[in-house]
Amino acid sequence: MADAPHPHPHPHPHIVIIGAGFGGLAAARGLRRLDAQVTIIDRQNHHLFQPLLYQVATAGLSPAEIAAPIRAIVRRYRNTRVLLDTVTGVDSAARTIALESGTTLDYDALIIATGATHSYFGQDHWAEFAPGIKTIDDAIQVRARILVAMERAETERQQMPETRDQQLTFVVIGGGPTGVEMAGAIAELTRHAADMDFRYISRQCIRVMLVEAGPRLLGAFPDELSTKALIALEQLGVEVRLNGRVTDIEADAVMVGDERVAAAAIIWGAGVQASPAAKWLGVEADRAGRVIVASDMQVADRPGVYAIGDTASVADKDGRPVPGVAPAAKQQGEHVARVIAASVKGTKHPGPFAYKNYGNLATIGRRRAVADFGWTRLSGWPAWFVWSTAHIFYLTDFRSRLIVGAQWIWSYVTFDRGARLITGISAAKMPHAVWSERQPK
Repeated sequence: MADAPHPHPHPHPHIVIIGAGFGGLAAARGLRRLDAQVTIIDRQNHHLFQPLLYQVATAGLSPAEIAAPIRAIVRRYRNTRVLLDTVTGVDSAARTIALESGTTLDYDALIIATGATHSYFGQDHWAEFAPGIKTIDDAIQVRARILVAMERAETERQQMPETRDQQLTFVVIGGGPTGVEMAGAIAELTRHAADMDFRYISRQCIRVMLVEAGPRLLGAFPDELSTKALIALEQLGVEVRLNGRVTDIEADAVMVGDERVAAAAIIWGAGVQASPAAKWLGVEADRAGRVIVASDMQVADRPGVYAIGDTASVADKDGRPVPGVAPAAKQQGEHVARVIAASVKGTKHPGPFAYKNYGNLATIGRRRAVADFGWTRLSGWPAWFVWSTAHIFYLTDFRSRLIVGAQWIWSYVTFDRGARLITGISAAKMPHAVWSERQPK
């Protein structure tokens, strides 16, 4: 590709979307019939349904069931092309974007939907020992750590008791929806696998710990549902540590206050940090690094630049921050598409973005979930059914909906997790997995 701006001569406005998540794809869909050239840039070739990544990490689903190629999704959008590349900078004055490949693109309108990554609150070195789950590779690595630990506990059953206990201990940090869902799924995976498939491990050997720094789980939910989530986790055998401050994380242990908890796998779900979009643009950001935008999602003093999803900080009609969830990102992408289309066509501006809150959902394993819709609250099986239906609906294509629905029905009836595969890394070379050289001969 030529090293020049606008490498594709086109007489129509050029709209660039950085990121093919929920918000970016919603914007592309809204612009698909506009007389303009639309370019989607992403460093992955697939759209990922992140809310179900934890099910890949706990062997409930395979990666292909929650991901789809971006090109396949937008193949019918005749004005849209896709670039597999990484953005390294944005010059809003010149209206250009620099890419890692060396290419520079001109734009007339720019939508930044680059999402968020993990925040370790200034302790970035913890990431090596306590991975979060934002990509398929993350999920596969976490799944391998959990399964390798169980395999080693089974095959080296005569090892020292403290080493065996360590191999069967799993710690999740963060009591929000991600942490709660992850802890519940790990408890179900490990306990049912121990009961059904292993000969020298029982469910009594497994220890799953959830550490939350605050006084309760699911801080965005009402107290009533927070308590029900706690009870549901404890029924699954999860050890919940509230007001538990993590002071250090090592390769095979986590410090909770003054207590050292040795573990085979430590999973981070305690915080997120926005992409470097604010630095690219040289604009104000909130504490999480999200770009502060106007009511129509446009970045102040940056004409034609919009930020959406986890990249943006915007308030709803009641002055509360719009949450970083898939429905909000989709709504923002659709709204920005209407704003840009009105500008291109010279029609009336659609007005400020208005977030429609469809409720908060969190699942705690099989048949257990909590749901807050404002006007009503659900827990247990009814909430789990709503959660399942909503997540299937938000999957990108019909095939994925059928497969995931069938998988969940099968797992519900049989307790079987068919994706319990150790892939992507050799068990013998597993980083930070427990391996004792002091075991008896």
